[in-house]
Amino acid sequence: MTAERNILVVSHTGRADSLAAASHVIDQLREAGMTPVLIADESADLRANGLDVTGVKILDDVATAELELVMVLGGDGTILRAAEVVREEAIPLLGVNLGHVGFLAELERDDLRGAVQRVVRRDYSVEERMTLAVTVTVSGDVVYSTWALNEATVEKASRERMLELVIQVDQRPLVSFGADGAVISTPTGSTAYNFSAGGPVIWPTVEAITLVPLSAHALFAKPIVIAPGSTLAIDVLDRSDGMGVLWCDGRRTYELQPGSRVNAERSDTPVRLARLHDSPFTDRLVRKFHLPVSGWRGPAA
Repeated sequence: MTAERNILVVSHTGRADSLAAASHVIDQLREAGMTPVLIADESADLRANGLDVTGVKILDDVATAELELVMVLGGDGTILRAAEVVREEAIPLLGVNLGHVGFLAELERDDLRGAVQRVVRRDYSVEERMTLAVTVTVSGDVVYSTWALNEATVEKASRERMLELVIQVDQRPLVSFGADGAVISTPTGSTAYNFSAGGPVIWPTVEAITLVPLSAHALFAKPIVIAPGSTLAIDVLDRSDGMGVLWCDGRRTYELQPGSRVNAERSDTPVRLARLHDSPFTDRLVRKFHLPVSGWRGPAA
């Protein structure tokens, strides 16, 4: 008897198009003899909207390690949520963009049927993306631990306040300034908040960690790029005018009192993304950001 092939389907069930896409994927998986798996709340949402969830398993009843793949239907936010669900087992994620930019997604909605067929045939490759291990310490004691695929951001909690920060690299002080905060990013996250804050776009094959100050009141407040084996730290100084907030991937948050230190370094656990196309990252940038390339004459002869 062949082993059961469990495919977790994660979708943004608050949107009609995502509900329809999830139902479509579930139907195709069942027809191919595979077992769709849903998060309990999402299964309830599908059922409440009159969609057929017969033969679908609930994730609570399936060990994460028994999943073969996660099909994610939505934007980058939905992919980040799915990455949380399978974090410990690093199950590959195949994203189908139903949002706006969808930089983490492999496909657009028009490719949905072909995507399921490729999954059935196991016709995909898997690439690993670096993540960050993030801790908060107070007086040397770890008070909070989490991780990030895109970025860890230290921000001021009050709009009218400013944080006084010290930036450190490998336990050596680099610069101190007052600012709205700072963004620590992975290469994957370089096209997200890092990009909007003026940081560099980093190709996914480059292993590095970046830091970008946010509205810093300083002469030296440029983005920096460090080696993946280094550790970045941000001290929220006691003289800060109010509390700070740590955000990781815009999903996990922790309040930072003055005197807190946020440490970020490469995590031992990557996120795995399933790929159906071996397209250059340059082409992805051009396509997602609608970059002007008129006048290009093609590769050199």
